[in-house]
Order: sequence, then structure tokens, then C-alpha cells
Amino acid sequence: MRKRAAAVCGTAVIVAGTLTAGHADAGPRGGTAVAPAPAAAVAKPAWKECATTAYPRLQCASLKVPLDHAHPRGKQITLALTRVPHTAKTFQGPLLVNPGGPGGSGRNLAGFVASSLPKAVAAQYDVIGFDPRGVGRSRPALDCKPGFFDPVRPDSVPSTPALARTNLQRVRSFAAACGAKYADILPYINTVAAVRDMDAIRQAVGAQRINYFGYSYGTYLGAVYAKLFPERVRRLVLDSIVDPTGVWYEDNLSQDVAFNDRHRALMAWIARYDTTYRLGTDPEKIEATWYAMRGALAKKPADGTVGASELEDTFVPGGYYNGYWPHLAEAFAAYVNDKNAEPLVEAYRNFAAIGASGDNGYSVYTAVQCRDASWPRAWKRWERDTWEVYQKAPLMAWSNTWYNAACASWPTAPRQPVNVANGKLPPVLLFQATDDAATPYEGGATMHRMLAHSSLVVEEGGGNHGITLSGNTCLDRYLSDYLSEGTVPRGHGEVDAVCRKLPDPKPLTSKAAATTARGSTLHGLLGRG
Repeated sequence: MRKRAAAVCGTAVIVAGTLTAGHADAGPRGGTAVAPAPAAAVAKPAWKECATTAYPRLQCASLKVPLDHAHPRGKQITLALTRVPHTAKTFQGPLLVNPGGPGGSGRNLAGFVASSLPKAVAAQYDVIGFDPRGVGRSRPALDCKPGFFDPVRPDSVPSTPALARTNLQRVRSFAAACGAKYADILPYINTVAAVRDMDAIRQAVGAQRINYFGYSYGTYLGAVYAKLFPERVRRLVLDSIVDPTGVWYEDNLSQDVAFNDRHRALMAWIARYDTTYRLGTDPEKIEATWYAMRGALAKKPADGTVGASELEDTFVPGGYYNGYWPHLAEAFAAYVNDKNAEPLVEAYRNFAAIGASGDNGYSVYTAVQCRDASWPRAWKRWERDTWEVYQKAPLMAWSNTWYNAACASWPTAPRQPVNVANGKLPPVLLFQATDDAATPYEGGATMHRMLAHSSLVVEEGGGNHGITLSGNTCLDRYLSDYLSEGTVPRGHGEVDAVCRKLPDPKPLTSKAAATTARGSTLHGLLGRG
């Protein structure tokens, strides 16, 4: 059950570490010096300019790392890196950033973070993004079955035995294709291997310790790094936090309920603007109209493109970020009121259509999740659990099951999840929205309990996924203070500080204004999960 944050009174502030001009490795107060990095030879990245219009100071490089870190002289793979270099005299070292997924590309996130932080803060860091192994411009890049999500897919809800067989065969064929194409790679696509790659980046840039900022799955990646290398963590920021005790089957079941709640929040928002959308003022009736639309699309896909499964894909991003609500509401209303499917098809193309990069991201997502932990192998277990969730949270219960069901027949044996409980870290800063669907609130509360020196900042009533650097000045102040001075809040309850959520969006008055917000940019960079 998700908990809501209690108000915090008398918040104190403590300092995560001392700062020194020109040197990033001063230890935390009362701590001991960090042991020198291993003497293994790691080539320094050869940074080259790769500026974009949005990120004019971006640099790019590549780094060779072992496919199997247990055999460092064996087969090598390549990681794609980006950097926005520091410019201030006070240099606080590398700040590695990750957008989640697993399978999300982090190269552009470096530019986004560097440009979104206050200039005086960003100037103190080398902000480093990277495509994790298998992702994007790292090599090899996985693509198990190109076009796997091409429309129109079978209805996700297996209302007949034939639909159940079709969907099950579909995901089994994906697992088989991955095993056939990447048999020698899949054992090494997992969180622990990605963490060891991060440590190779640390060595390559010559740092004794790293600073780290991760969203979504990136919070688990950061927590695992901190578990394996606690003495190499200087500052650690985790935003929208994975429940580390539910990796990964249970976490996905929790998502189903939370996304259904956010979908109903969208229906309630539409009801408040009946004069705009003309869908009524009763959220339950609007929801029933949405499911009627789904049923119609299952029989006759819009433009031969948006069937029932594609409709789910289109509206699930609204659970990640309410900035998409006005666009989704317009498409919904046009289909129902005007019999015009064109805005719905456009919304699908903008928010849900998957091309080659999406195929790659999903391939890595599946490879990591299936390898990271044990999944039920008996299909009856998946069926029972999904139908049980579906009865109370139908929006994406079956869609999410099929998204992950390749793990029931994955060709590589699973590892054991990492217990991230940790009492060896300097102060850590956590951010969590109470109504986050992708990483429900309990994940943040659990991580807070497991990391002994962490502080939890909560966005009360917020439902977006990825909440810092999205326009909430209260949250961003805590982030900036931590990265600049090492200070974290300390409260007297289960959370250490509470910020108000940002207001919900208004109906569109200018599409240009609605789509250029910083929050939209961030959510375009974050990986699913």
C-alpha cells in the first residue's frame, strides 16, 4: 500500500561533505580517505566536440570495457560517453547521470542536467552521460527482433484462448530471437555489469570517487553501485525510486495499480474541463467512455494503426507525466465527439510509436530485467496474478504482463537481486512523488529505510515520474544545495522535507508553449520503468 508523506516540522540541515577548490575527493566529515583506485590500465577517453543546438558544450568519447569484468583481458565492448566539462575553479569531480529504463540512452541527459542546474552549480562538475552496455551508440547494441512493436498488435487482454495463445507465442518468439542473436552477450547484460562499467568510467576519468544522479531504474543502478563500491561514492541523488525489494516481478505488479490510479486522475482532470472536451463531468462515466473507445478500436483500428494495444501505449505516458494530458484529452475528445481519429493517431506517433531506438531500448530492458532476478517460469502464475490485478486495475495489467513476459522463457539463467541496504555511505539525497505510477511511493520509503544516511524529499500529491529539474523550484533548491554544498535536510518523521506539487496543466491554448516546457524535455529523455 502506498503511503502519503506526513508534514515535516523543524527540518534540520546536515552537510554531506567538505568542498575543496580544485579537488573533488575530500572525504566526508569524520570519514576516512578513499582507497586508491586499482592499478588496472584504463585508457582515458579522447573527448571530441559533438555540440548540438540544445547542448552547445557537449563532448563525446568512447570507452572500451570488458564484456566480462571477471576476465578483464577478454572480449571488449564499447561504451558511448558524453560530457559537459566543468568551468569553475571549484571542481567537484564527475557527476554521472542515468535516465533509467533499463535501456535508456544517457548521452543527451548530460546536456540536459548541465543546462538545467543553476550555472554556478553545473560549472563545478564534469557532467557525464553514457549509454549503458547494449544501448544506443554503445557497441554492440542489442535489437532482438526489429519491428516487434509495429502496429497493429493483438489485443493485450486475452479474452479468448486464441488471443492468449497468440500473445504468449509472440513473447516467446522474442525471447528465442534474443537467445539466437546474442547468446554470448546476454549473460553480461545486467545491472551489476553496468555498475562495473560505471566504475571503469570513474577510473578512466581519473577520479577516486564519483557523484551520481539517477532517475527511475537509474536509482537502482546507483544503489547497486553504492553497495558494491561504497568507498567510491561522494554524492548520490536518486529521483523516482525503484523499490529494491521488488526486483522485478513484484515491482511490475505494483505499477499496474499505480498507473490505473493515474489514468483515473486523468479522467477526473478531463471532467473538470467539460466545456473544453465535452466528455461530461463524471470521471467514472468518462472512464467508461474511454473503455468503449478501446473496444471500438479493438474491432476497427484507427487508420489501420491504433488498435486496443496501441491505445494503451498512447495513454500510458500520461501516467508518467501530466504534461501530456491536454494532448491525450484532445485526441480522446476528437475521436468520441467528432468521429475524428486523426488526433489519436498523431498522439500515438508522438508518445508511443517505437522505432529502431525503441526496439533497442526494449531489448536491453528485457535482457537486464530477465537476468537481474528470478521470474516465474510457470505461465499459470502470470495468468493468475494478472487477472487478479486486472479486476481492480485494468488499464495496463495485461499490457505490462506481455511487456515483461519474455522473462518466463528467457534463455539466460537469472542472477540474485542485490540487497542494497547500506550503512557505509555519506549523506544521500532521495526524491519521490507520492502518486508516482512508474515507481510507486513505497519504493522511495523503502530505499530511505535501507540507506542509513539518506534524506527523503517528497513532492506531496505529485504524480509525475522524474520530478527534479522539471520546474518545481522547491525540489530543485534541495538538489542544488546538495550538489553545491553537500547539505541535506533532516526531519523528524518518515520524510525529511516536503514540497508542494506543481499545478496540473490547463487545456491547450498554444501547442508550441505546451510542448517546450522543461518537464517535457526531461520526460522525453527518461527511459520506461
